[in-house]
Amino acid sequence: MSTDSHTSTSSTPAATQELKQRHRAMWALGDYPSVAAEVIGSLGQTLVDAVGIRPGERVLDVAAGSGNASLPAARAGAEVVASDLTPELLEVGRRLAAADGLELAWDEGDAEDLPYPDASFDVVLSCVGVMFAPFHERSASELLRVLRPGGRVGLISWTPEGFIGQMFATMRPFAPAPPPGATPPVRWGDETHLRHLLGDAVEWDAVRRDRLGVDTFDRAEAFRDFFKERYGPTVAAYRSIADEPERVQALDDALAGLAGEHLTPEGTMDWEYLVATGRRTHD
Repeated sequence: MSTDSHTSTSSTPAATQELKQRHRAMWALGDYPSVAAEVIGSLGQTLVDAVGIRPGERVLDVAAGSGNASLPAARAGAEVVASDLTPELLEVGRRLAAADGLELAWDEGDAEDLPYPDASFDVVLSCVGVMFAPFHERSASELLRVLRPGGRVGLISWTPEGFIGQMFATMRPFAPAPPPGATPPVRWGDETHLRHLLGDAVEWDAVRRDRLGVDTFDRAEAFRDFFKERYGPTVAAYRSIADEPERVQALDDALAGLAGEHLTPEGTMDWEYLVATGRRTHD
């Protein structure tokens, strides 16, 4: 993957559409809602608390998935729009909201081309979501465009150095090639890159690293098998090498080995993320 967010990204409309279809399909693979619920479920509430969502605020959750941050924002009394590229994830979110008696809008939308007017939200959130849009400057520009001056932004992103960042580095040699000009998702979890993306348009209240305690897996192989079956990017990596048994075994061993390095004897892991909250400056 390129590490330069300024790389030229000229492409035809057909190529762009094909790329979006691939990303949409990737996140529909496996069972991402179970990952969100069983492994990282607390992150959404963490972000809502960090931003300080208040009743009546108009909130946009970008790359919302099945609603990890959208649902707690709605419970806080906000008027929430959950936007995601993958309709299968939104459908799960709708069912979860209905079961909880919550009313939210669930919109299919591209983080790099959001279907909302300028300055139309009081708060814009993304919980390990917008980081996966391949062209960071486009999605960062869209986050700022739809946020009103003085409005608040809240982001949680996996760091390059943390466990998930290391997992993506481990999968990279086995995964399908990224589109030309794409930037690795975990760069959103690098404070310098984040500040560069949003520039002077955000006055930051807090940018800090924290750790998610994960106690879902009692063995390294349990982690590997769970992500191999349920996490879209991992499923896609395995599919790309399905007819190469030696490479499948190599990826099996690499993921189990990485998990084994991070799994304590008590069956816990710490996954580092960056949480950033701030306010849209008045241009």
